[in-house]
Amino acid sequence: MKAIHYVAILLCTPLFYACNSSKQVDQKSTAKDTIPVQVIALNQEHHNAPVTVSGEFTTDDEVVLSFKTGGIINSLLVKEGDPVKRGQLLATLNLTEINAQVQQAQLNREKAKRDYQRTKNLYTDSVATLEQLQNSKTALQLAEQQLNLVAFNRKYSEIHAPQDGYILKKLADAGQQVAPGTAVLQTNGAQSGKWLLKVGISDQEWALLKLNDPARIETAALPGQFLEGVLSRKSEGVDAATGTFTAHITLTGKKTQSIASGMFGKATINPSRNAEHKGIWKIPYEALLDGDGNTGYVFITNDDKIAKKVKVTIAGIEDHTVTIIDGLQEAKGLIVSGSAYLTDQSAITIHSPLKEKK
Repeated sequence: MKAIHYVAILLCTPLFYACNSSKQVDQKSTAKDTIPVQVIALNQEHHNAPVTVSGEFTTDDEVVLSFKTGGIINSLLVKEGDPVKRGQLLATLNLTEINAQVQQAQLNREKAKRDYQRTKNLYTDSVATLEQLQNSKTALQLAEQQLNLVAFNRKYSEIHAPQDGYILKKLADAGQQVAPGTAVLQTNGAQSGKWLLKVGISDQEWALLKLNDPARIETAALPGQFLEGVLSRKSEGVDAATGTFTAHITLTGKKTQSIASGMFGKATINPSRNAEHKGIWKIPYEALLDGDGNTGYVFITNDDKIAKKVKVTIAGIEDHTVTIIDGLQEAKGLIVSGSAYLTDQSAITIHSPLKEKK
């Protein structure tokens, strides 16, 4: 009887070890499937302090004027700083050549008109063919269009003021030969009072400031006085020459005659305290994946167990950090190491204690 018990025990022993071995394999497999990562806590930064910027006064309607045709400048009737009225004659070319072209086109049209009338009469008498009549009509139409062309060129061999304003720069002189489209004068519409201050702002300031944020402007031309304005434009790209974004502050107060184009001004912009100013996040550059323009992706975790891939909006990159303005509202922790091995919903283990991002 004892022999039977010994046999049963011997038969169960391999099965026992097999079960234990299976559990160990499962544990090792689970540990192998989780990816070790480093995580930092996310804190949203709210900046509502006034932003101080500086730049030059200008208008949004500066125009560089030129002749459509080339030739020798006959006269420049204005000087830099002169006020001008809409339609005022500012400059002319020597019109000898263009006037000859206009007269030649007129003579060609008159000849084509006579030929067409003669062919029409002959066609009525069954002497000319229909083809000859049609050809003479086409020749007349071509002559008329040629006259329209040279008349148009004649019109734009003079420069007229497109609007009330001032002459900012004189870029050519009388007697100078210029090609078609060569800049001759630069004007603006400053008489209408549409002044603005053109300034440069940083990545963080671009993310913080919103259109219609109020501003106070001061300039040495008006000591002790302040001009009121609003942020009216933010560029969508960085100026390669300055490395900053361009912003326009449009003056909203009373008109002033003490401002000139190119004059220096300094402004204080107050960010609006409303829902549009959601704040920003500063994250390490290495946490950003697949950046493309102003968008990218990061991995976050809210339970320290599962990684989630989310899309974020980038406001700027500086000093090895990335400024994020949207996409991290619901995130608790940001994965900053191990992201290259992750996919959405990957299992993770925290490789180092959760740290707070200052």
